[in-house]
Amino acid sequence: MTFLLNRKVKGLIMQPDKSAQVHREKEVGTLSGWAMLPVVIVLLLAGVATFIFAVRELAAPEGSQTLGVCLFVSAFLVEVLFVTLCFGFFTLQPNQARVLVLFGDYRGTVKKDGFHWTNPFNKKLLVSLRLRNMESDRLKVNDKRGNPIEIAAVVVWRVHETAQAMFDVDNYENYIEIQSESALRHLASSYAYDHGEENELTLRSGVDEVSRDLQRELQERLGKAGVLVEEARLTHLAYAPEIAQAMLRRQQAEAIIAARQKIVHGAVSMVEMALRELRERDVIQLDDERKAAMVSNLLVVLCGEAEVTPVVNTGTLYS
Repeated sequence: MTFLLNRKVKGLIMQPDKSAQVHREKEVGTLSGWAMLPVVIVLLLAGVATFIFAVRELAAPEGSQTLGVCLFVSAFLVEVLFVTLCFGFFTLQPNQARVLVLFGDYRGTVKKDGFHWTNPFNKKLLVSLRLRNMESDRLKVNDKRGNPIEIAAVVVWRVHETAQAMFDVDNYENYIEIQSESALRHLASSYAYDHGEENELTLRSGVDEVSRDLQRELQERLGKAGVLVEEARLTHLAYAPEIAQAMLRRQQAEAIIAARQKIVHGAVSMVEMALRELRERDVIQLDDERKAAMVSNLLVVLCGEAEVTPVVNTGTLYS
């Protein structure tokens, strides 16, 4: 019995939540605030005038008390209507939007800038559509080869779907920050910092490709919040302090080896050219032993770090 109950509970936990839905933005129009402003002003003046008449009616000896009370109530209702209608006014600057919610129901989004008026009972949530930057902290993660590195990135983003940003995630700005950090960690663990295999893309050698990969992964993650990622680029990349010195010595050794390879390659080419020209011009005939000695001396001269002091042979080549 307990086993069957556990299986049922597990099945309930593993099932996806079908009640969750993706909200799509729908743009709606509103009344011009400038057109409604005279109406509201007329209501204000009408309420004030009605209140004055009510006071005069109640204060006059021959006035009707019933009419005065009715006028007073009417003035009060008119002023309440005036105050209520005033809550329907709002303004929008360029690249701003207002998400309208009426008693928990999404009514639409207003994106046109200007002075507007809408149902005063609508809740008007302001959303910025402007480009924004988010620079991550320096994260300490392990790269593909397990080396600890420090990495940071800057993300340029803007809200594209206001309904998704407001209703599909709890706090879209906090969601962007956490998901960006998660995507950056995943990216760092997918590439080696440097010294990859042949033709392997690394974080140092393929900055543009890595940035495009980061932007693509961020778009997949942040698209659920109605966010469009315009650009994502690494701003900091370095080995962690505990291995930085060791990696620096490794890079220096590799640079020395690469330089030595070029020096040796050039020296061999020069020796080969010297022997070939001596042979072609028939300047001197050298046996294999003398050729080996000449090659050895030339390589010492060309590949040595210190300046070589020549020794002049006053005899013959065979003495």
